[in-house]
Amino acid sequence: MDNKTEIRDFLVTRRARITPEQAGLPDFGGKRRVAGLRREEVAMLAGVSVDYYVRLERGNLGGVSESVLEALVRALQLDETERAHLFDLARTANASVGTRRRPAVSRVRPGVIMVLDSIAAPAWLRNGRMDILATNALGRALYAPVFDGPLTPPNTARFAFLDPRAVDFWPDWNLIASGTVATLRAEAGKNPYDKGLTDLIGELSTRSEEFRIRWAAHDVYQHTSGEKRLHHPVVGDLELTYEAMQLVTDEGLTLLVYGAEPGSKSADALGLLASWAATEARESRALSIDEHHAG
Repeated sequence: MDNKTEIRDFLVTRRARITPEQAGLPDFGGKRRVAGLRREEVAMLAGVSVDYYVRLERGNLGGVSESVLEALVRALQLDETERAHLFDLARTANASVGTRRRPAVSRVRPGVIMVLDSIAAPAWLRNGRMDILATNALGRALYAPVFDGPLTPPNTARFAFLDPRAVDFWPDWNLIASGTVATLRAEAGKNPYDKGLTDLIGELSTRSEEFRIRWAAHDVYQHTSGEKRLHHPVVGDLELTYEAMQLVTDEGLTLLVYGAEPGSKSADALGLLASWAATEARESRALSIDEHHAG
């Protein structure tokens, strides 16, 4: 991805969403030629010259000071994730060639897998491009449709946009789809030279119009916590909460843990899912033993 294009499109889309009223500027009526703020209005709010802001919006963040970036954050009313994305874009603009490439993490330490297996709730580990790298038994059972595919490792973004079952699996598919794209956009800002991420974005852009539309919005998002509805093919509807935690010693890896309200139908469904997963595991082991003896 071209850094200057990413900077330009991000600043343009952020400027377009803010009205003069939201920015505390007088609106003298009449038809405005642009959606949102004009460049000169952003420049005034940020305390820079119009020519300088035009230069920034053309994608030239090389050598820009932190104070100017913070002024843009205030002028464009960026949230914390958007602020981090702007700083990531600036960091890339100022990076030397030798520091640019940082491939996504694809290996998980044995100690992390032991912790994962000790969690009683559905839990799994993913990298920035949304590959599921490790999971406990209940996590695999909960996301069974995602794992039921030909590609390894399973990828939730690819499932969301390229597998027709995703719309049934996630009743709030539109929210999931938009959040998925915004998460990938944030990751692309952090690590724009990860070939695996670039290939994934290219694949999804080529094969999914829904992805292309959302990608063009330049929204960014980071999973932290929230609620998610699922329709599981075995146990039916589930309403779950989730927590997403970054691993301090394994930069780029995120642990996701899901839970249900105690005594709720979703909690009962998770219990049923655990029983189903245990049965599936026993049958799989028995099949392996039979095949071994037959061989």
